[in-house]
Amino acid sequence: MPSITTALEAGLPSLLADIGDLVRTESPSDDPAAVAACARVVAGIGTRLTGAAPEWIDGSGRPALRWRFGSGDRVLLLGHFDTVWPVGSLATHPFEVAGGRLTGPGCFDMKAGVAQLFHALSVLDDLDGVSVLLTGDEEIGAPTSRALIEAEARRTRAVLVLEASEGGALKTARKGVSGYELTVAGRAAHAGLEPHKGVNATTELAHQVLALSALADPAAGTTVTPTVAASGTTRNTVPDTARLLVDVRVATAAEQDRVDRAVHGLRPALDGASLTFSGGPDRPPLPTTASAGLFALAEGLYAELGLGPLRGVAVGGASDGNLTAGAGTPTLDGLGAVGGGAHADDEHVTVAELPRRAALVASLVASLTGPGRVGP
Repeated sequence: MPSITTALEAGLPSLLADIGDLVRTESPSDDPAAVAACARVVAGIGTRLTGAAPEWIDGSGRPALRWRFGSGDRVLLLGHFDTVWPVGSLATHPFEVAGGRLTGPGCFDMKAGVAQLFHALSVLDDLDGVSVLLTGDEEIGAPTSRALIEAEARRTRAVLVLEASEGGALKTARKGVSGYELTVAGRAAHAGLEPHKGVNATTELAHQVLALSALADPAAGTTVTPTVAASGTTRNTVPDTARLLVDVRVATAAEQDRVDRAVHGLRPALDGASLTFSGGPDRPPLPTTASAGLFALAEGLYAELGLGPLRGVAVGGASDGNLTAGAGTPTLDGLGAVGGGAHADDEHVTVAELPRRAALVASLVASLTGPGRVGP
């Protein structure tokens, strides 16, 4: 086991160069051409380091890349190469390595993790039983890759997600996500001459904001957050339409179901108003029960590598790991970069941790696929 760490530390310059190539190939999710260009860079790195070319799976212009080694059914390594950063971000956020930090758009979420994945596999003698799936639409909710991710998860016994860590901790639980759009229909009228003839969609919207907010349950970890709202046309017109977006985060499937039923059970407060809800549960929770076995294995391996204690943490954000856990496959998330500032101006990666976390991934893969392999 220590030789894995030594090999990856020796290969750090190459790892940094690969991360640089990925970061400099900007790939916002809403730019299919840019995502496809980055996919070609990812494919080149993966082919060089594993000796195998990927299968290119079209996803409405945003390709996914899949590698299967041998049976490919023991462990799936999962990640994405799209980012939230628009093309041109390099002008203000260039790729740099200085003072032990690596910076650049998308470096932490999650291009460093993509490079770490392949460098981890490169130090293993046998990849039989390993699958790799990297997608180009995670940041927009995996609209084209969701079914593929779930199918790959169902055919494997464990999933390792190379998303970034949380303050160095692995992500052992993630909240499930639901999203709703409410459209309120009222009736327009002149606000000065005859407001009584109108049905005020803004007033109805205010009632619904309070009703929706009341569905939260802090003790259960459930948040219901009204976010984007719009209504009205002119100051002197009773508004006849209004729109509201609502973000819901839940720790359990039962809470996701409860909130969904409650949302669709809401009724107008004003006579003459009507409500239309669209949306619903998007990603199921990733509960600690889905990660417990893999995290225990990771803790032991990290100690064997002499890298110190390993922490796990529950987070509110979702990833494609929610989908694999929802498919019933044991899933451990947050195995990628250590750093911070995802989606923000201070996005960065801690350079010293790159080979250490890659060593953990390599050790997990070896334990899950090799002789005397350990199940999740």
